[in-house]
Amino acid sequence: MIELADITRTYTIGENAVHALRGVSLTIGQGEFVAIMGASGSGKSTLMHILGMLDVPDSGQYRLMGKEVGKLNDDELATLRNNVAGFVFQQFHLLGRMSTIDNVMLPCIYSDERGDFRADALKRLEMVGLGHRANHNPNQMSGGEQQRVAIARALIRNPMIIFADEPTGNLDTKNSHEIMRILTELHRQGKTIIMVTHEHDIAAYADRVITMQDEKIIDDRKKEEAGQRPEVSGAVMKLDHQPLFKPSRMLGFVAQAFRSITANKIRTLLSVLGILVGVASVIAMMALGSGASASMEERLKSMGSNLLSVRGGSAKIRGSAQGAGTFTRFTRQDVQAIAELSPLVRYASGYVTGSAQLVHQNRNWSSSLEGVGFEYGKMRSAIPSIGRWFTHDDIRSRRKVAIIGTTVVAELFGDEDPVGQTIKINRINFTVIGVLPPKGFGGQRDQDDVVIVPVTTAMHRVLGRDYLNSIYVEVSSAGQIEPTKKAIDALIRKRHKLQPDDEDSFYIRDMTEFQEMLSATTQTMSMLLGSIAAISLVVGGIGIMNIMLVSVTERTREIGLRKAIGARKGDIMIQFLIESVGLTLSGGIIGIAVGIGVSVILSTFAGWAVQTSMFSVVLATGFSVLIGLIFGLWPARKAAGLKPVEALRYE
Repeated sequence: MIELADITRTYTIGENAVHALRGVSLTIGQGEFVAIMGASGSGKSTLMHILGMLDVPDSGQYRLMGKEVGKLNDDELATLRNNVAGFVFQQFHLLGRMSTIDNVMLPCIYSDERGDFRADALKRLEMVGLGHRANHNPNQMSGGEQQRVAIARALIRNPMIIFADEPTGNLDTKNSHEIMRILTELHRQGKTIIMVTHEHDIAAYADRVITMQDEKIIDDRKKEEAGQRPEVSGAVMKLDHQPLFKPSRMLGFVAQAFRSITANKIRTLLSVLGILVGVASVIAMMALGSGASASMEERLKSMGSNLLSVRGGSAKIRGSAQGAGTFTRFTRQDVQAIAELSPLVRYASGYVTGSAQLVHQNRNWSSSLEGVGFEYGKMRSAIPSIGRWFTHDDIRSRRKVAIIGTTVVAELFGDEDPVGQTIKINRINFTVIGVLPPKGFGGQRDQDDVVIVPVTTAMHRVLGRDYLNSIYVEVSSAGQIEPTKKAIDALIRKRHKLQPDDEDSFYIRDMTEFQEMLSATTQTMSMLLGSIAAISLVVGGIGIMNIMLVSVTERTREIGLRKAIGARKGDIMIQFLIESVGLTLSGGIIGIAVGIGVSVILSTFAGWAVQTSMFSVVLATGFSVLIGLIFGLWPARKAAGLKPVEALRYE
C-alpha cells in the first residue's frame, strides 16, 4: 500500500541545514497498525508528515497504492489527503467558533461529493460516544472528548489511512487508553493506522513498532500474532480537479466566512467602520449632488426651454449704451416680426422691467416690476398656480391687472387670499388676478419677489416708455437654435437699418448655453464630492486589508488544518476573499442606510435639496465589493501560499 525508497528531507533554519530524514525506506501494508517511536529530533514527525502528504521529500520515492506521490502538485496532494487520509493531531486543532458537529463536517466542505453530511457527522460522533455533545463548542469539552471529536473528523470521509500524531500526548491515562481503544477498534475494522508516539505503553497497542534514531529507522519489529487485516473499502484516490465554484462548495465557504466574521464582533465592527463611513459619504454626497442638479433643473425650467434673449447694447459691455447709435431700441412691432419667423420660432414676447412701490391698505413693499406679453407665461413657466394669466384683451386694452409672486403675497396679504384684491403700483390702482408659482432664489435674487403686468400697461401707464428692454424668443427645437439666431440677427439689422460692419448694438443670448454651464458645474461638483467620499472607501479598504493580514497570522494553524484535511490553494483563497468581501459588503449595506439617513436629515433640518438615486446605491455597493476583492487579494494569496506542515507548527 505504502512504499518509501531512500527518502531524505532537509530543512533550512536561518543559514543552517537541518537533516530530518536520511535515506529512509519503508513498506506498510493495508490494514496494518504501525507505531513510529523515537526520541525528540529523531525524524519520526517528519516521516509522519511525508507519509500523510503534508510535506514532500527532497529526494527518494513515495508510492501510495502504486502511484508516485512525489510527482503530484499541491492541489493534487490536497485532494488525495481529503479522499485517502484522516488526521488525528496532538493539539486536536478544533475550531473554537464552530460546534462539535460542524468541526466533524469540515472535511466535507472540500470534497466534491454531495450528501447528508450532518447525518454522517452525527454517526461518527455516536461512534466515538459523543452523539449527545453534537451542538457543544470545543471549549465546553474535556481534552479526551476533544480528541474523540478529532477522531470523528478524521473518519468523516471514510479514509483508507488514519494518521495519528501523538494522539494521547495531551491526555491523562484514562483518556489515553480510551483513545487507543477507539483506534484499536478502527484497526479491527480494517483501517490502516499509522501513529507517532514516544510512549511504550501506547506503542504496545500497535502490531508493528518502528523505532527511529538520528533520522534513520534503526528497528522495525512486528508482533508475532499480528497478521494482515482484511481489506476495507475506503475512499478512492481521486486526483481530478473539480471546479471551485460549485454551489455546494461555495455555500460551505460562505458559511465558514460568516462564522469567521461574527467570531470577533468588535473587531469586525471596527474593520467595517471605514467602509461604512465611505459608502455613507458617497450616498450622502451623491444625494446632495443629485438634489442640487434636480433643483437646478427646476430653476432652469422656469427660464424656458430652447430660449433666446434678445437685448440692446453690446454683449461685451453688458448692454450699456456707450454713445449714439450703439443701443438698439426694440418695439412691439419687432416682437411681431420675430414671431412670424415660422417654423423657426414658436413664441416671442416683449419684456420691460423697472422698480415698483407696492401698497395694500396699511402695508407697503418695494419689489420688481415686469411687463410681459401673452406668450411669456408659457415660455417661462409662469402660469399662475392661483388665479389666471393675462388675456389678449388685457394686453391690447392696457388693463391695470397684476400677477404677484409668493413673497409679495406674504408681505402684503399674509394669509389672506390676494386674488381680486386691489393694490397700488407706483400709486396706480391694479387688480390682482393671480399668484405666480414659487421659484425660489436664482443667484442672489428672490424670483418670487416680483409683480407682473401686461407689457403695454407697464410701458404706457407705469414706466412711461415706448420701447422694450428685451425680447424673449422660444425656438421650435434645440436643433434650430443657431439658424434662428442668424435669422433674428438679420431681421433686426434689416428693420433697424444696421450695416453688417456696424458696431454691434444688440446681442442674442442663447439661454441653453447658460443651462449647460450650470449643469456642467453641478455635475463637476457632484463628481468632486463623490471622489472625496471615494477616498474614504479606499482608506477603509486599506483597513480591511490590514485586518485580513492580521487574521491570516492569527489563523495560521487553522489554515494548516484546512489544508491537511483537503483544502486546495483556491479553496483557501476564495474563503478569505469571501470574508473580505463580506466585511466590505456588510459595511456597504449599513453605509447605504446611514447615507440615506444623513440625506434625509440634511433635507429635513438643513433644508438642502437631496435626491438619493438607485445609481448611487448600486455604485456604492459595487464599489464596496470591489474594494473587498482588491484589498482582500493579497491576504488571501498569503493564506493560500502557506505550507500545511509549517502552518500546523506555527505558534
